[in-house]
Amino acid sequence: MSDDVTLDDIRTAREAIADVAVRTPMEESRWLSALVGGPVWLKCENLQRTGSFKIRGAYLRISRLSEEERARGVVAASAGNHAQGVALAASTLGIKSTVFMPEGAPIPKEKATRGYGADVVFEGRYLEDSLAAARAFAERTGAVLIHPFDHADIMAGQGTLGLEVLEEVPDVKTVLVPTGGGGLLAGVALAIKSQRPDVRVVGIQAEGAAAYPGSLEAGHPVALGSMSTMADGIAVGCPGDIPFAAIRDHVDDIVTVSEESLSRALLSVVERAKLVVEPAGVAAVAALLDDPDAFETPAVAVLSGGNIDPLLLGKVIRHGLASAGRYLYLRVCIPDLPGGLASLLTEVGDAGANVLEVAHERISPTLNLNEVEVRIQLETRSETHAEQVRARLRECGYRVYE
Repeated sequence: MSDDVTLDDIRTAREAIADVAVRTPMEESRWLSALVGGPVWLKCENLQRTGSFKIRGAYLRISRLSEEERARGVVAASAGNHAQGVALAASTLGIKSTVFMPEGAPIPKEKATRGYGADVVFEGRYLEDSLAAARAFAERTGAVLIHPFDHADIMAGQGTLGLEVLEEVPDVKTVLVPTGGGGLLAGVALAIKSQRPDVRVVGIQAEGAAAYPGSLEAGHPVALGSMSTMADGIAVGCPGDIPFAAIRDHVDDIVTVSEESLSRALLSVVERAKLVVEPAGVAAVAALLDDPDAFETPAVAVLSGGNIDPLLLGKVIRHGLASAGRYLYLRVCIPDLPGGLASLLTEVGDAGANVLEVAHERISPTLNLNEVEVRIQLETRSETHAEQVRARLRECGYRVYE
């Protein structure tokens, strides 16, 4: 296959991966539909085999290796999702696989990758470090490098998702796709634009790892100097040459979302859709929540993956609760008298807030001799409710600080 992927290539890819990749559910989201004022659908690739869309491209690429290439084995670099796709594809085809992962890659992704039969090696802080190590391994051993996004077969395999989107939501107007290196976005854009050029295709990146806006402005892939995001699945510091060209020519826009937005989106998907999705996987939902009026409906938001460490899930949920105004941390000055704390807690309870934690501070230059500072963490219903709690305490004469 040449680097120029066509609609026929993507249709052929679907036949090739039909026995391995499943056709994931397309779920209507009533809560998002109500928010944006039109139908919104969730394409649930978090329910795909290996927990993400990556098996589509990985299996297609590896299945097309020659017998001589298969005998040499394959090597890949990944923060986890591509790793699992490569490991499962290789084991299914009876091929030895080695995967280089960045230090700090999620433990469940590492264990799953090993469980699918791959040898795992940790190398470097970022995906680019692991990719360099994988290239060196390929040169040293003869193993075939299975790039996570910069290959036509990978793009064609990921593009099969775009075929499903058009078949399942034929009147779709906007498709939002989480974006790292660009393989998924490029493949989906090619599949959709080849049939429906009127559909708006939007890539969504984490603000702390957004390589595409600057690269598109420059006209060529430009590496980021550093990255910082919880969304490891889309933390890619430099676009691939092959997907970059397709994205430049076929994608309508790239939108970035903050860590707070990702947290709120993950919490919303867990609460409202009852789906477990990793931070990268909810990037499209985050964009909808950030600007509900920006996207014409019917809209499809791709949930690209669901491989999240339970410990991180707990942290992100707590962060999302805080971002949504569901946690409130206050410092309140109260009289250093018997019953002073009880009076404060009574007012908090009457305001409808739930006390999670209380601590006293008696020594501070900002306190008068007859005062105590109480640090209090509360559970509230919303940002509006949190402001009502603050206002009530101030009306009662308390000095309240954030």
